Amino acid sequence: MAVLPFRPTRFFENKNRAFWNLQLAGWGGAFTLRAVSGFAGGQELSFFAVILIEAITGLSISLILSTVFRQLMDQKPVVTWVSTAAVLAIAVVIFAFIQTWVIDLTRPENSGFGTLFIGYSIYPLTLLGAWSALYYAINFFLQVEEQADRLERLEAQATGAQLAMLRYQLNPHFLFNTLNSISTLVLLKQTEPANAMLTRLSSFLRHTLVTEPGGKTTLRQEIDTIKLYLDIERMRFEERLRTEFDIEEEASKACLPSMLLQPLVENAIKYAVSPQMEGAKITLRANRSGDRLRIVVSDSGPGLQGSSPRKVRGDAPGTGGTVSTGVGLPNIRDRLAQAYGEEHLFEIRSPTDGGFAVLIEIPYEREREDTPEPAKQA
Repeated sequence: MAVLPFRPTRFFENKNRAFWNLQLAGWGGAFTLRAVSGFAGGQELSFFAVILIEAITGLSISLILSTVFRQLMDQKPVVTWVSTAAVLAIAVVIFAFIQTWVIDLTRPENSGFGTLFIGYSIYPLTLLGAWSALYYAINFFLQVEEQADRLERLEAQATGAQLAMLRYQLNPHFLFNTLNSISTLVLLKQTEPANAMLTRLSSFLRHTLVTEPGGKTTLRQEIDTIKLYLDIERMRFEERLRTEFDIEEEASKACLPSMLLQPLVENAIKYAVSPQMEGAKITLRANRSGDRLRIVVSDSGPGLQGSSPRKVRGDAPGTGGTVSTGVGLPNIRDRLAQAYGEEHLFEIRSPTDGGFAVLIEIPYEREREDTPEPAKQA
């Protein structure tokens, strides 16, 4: 969602203080400007008393206007603008009357009161008109800014909830397979392997509980979690499950959404290792390429059986030509879209000589100090 291009400013963090700062600066500036002009024109001392009273009068009337305008802003637009024009007209008349009365007292040699009143109405009309326009403009800006911030917070909450939902889809699927294997070992009275699998499972789940659902972790920590998962699966498949990790040092420090790669490995076990008597080899490679992190998870299984390479980019909503192999791939695609928008690449490859590979490219982000500790085996 596009958000309006501004953020809360420090000046308006305290609206009451900002209002008084603007009031004093505005009316003080008007007085100073008139005083400098009068001093340059050689005006008498009484002139400075008159403009001081003008400034105090303007400040007082504007305080009343601010109270009235605050109530009018909640009304229908027609009511707001008609009422504002009427209130502003009354305020100009009062301002001009006080100004004329003061000048008439200090300079009795001037023209009649009516003539002075008409002549001096232009100044308060300009001043209060500009003040009213500025008042509405600032309050409109603050209202729009507040609404934009509220929408952004709601979107962030919705995104976090969706990321949590996407990640938690993985746990029941994985737990079903693991608990089923443990149950089989118990039925076969192989208590030692069953206990070892439960220990590894507890370590793996401890990490998933500590990690924030919508948070990020380093690739190094993600690999440690994957190795915990592979230790569990290796007890099921033994020599049929072979693995290789080729992780560049710079790439291992990069951040990525937590539990992003585990479903790819799970996918490889399900579709490459499990159906083949000889098993398969799962390879995970990662390297940094400029400002991008490049990750490839591949296996030596049957692949997509002749399907051509498919791409899913950040600017391609929906599944498009993606070959769905269950929860894992659509889940990862959606999480990448949520986290990076158009700044990611998700490519599925199936070489002609067999096998299956998934390429992920995301912006390179360095490890942060507050990143959770790596998962450790119990």
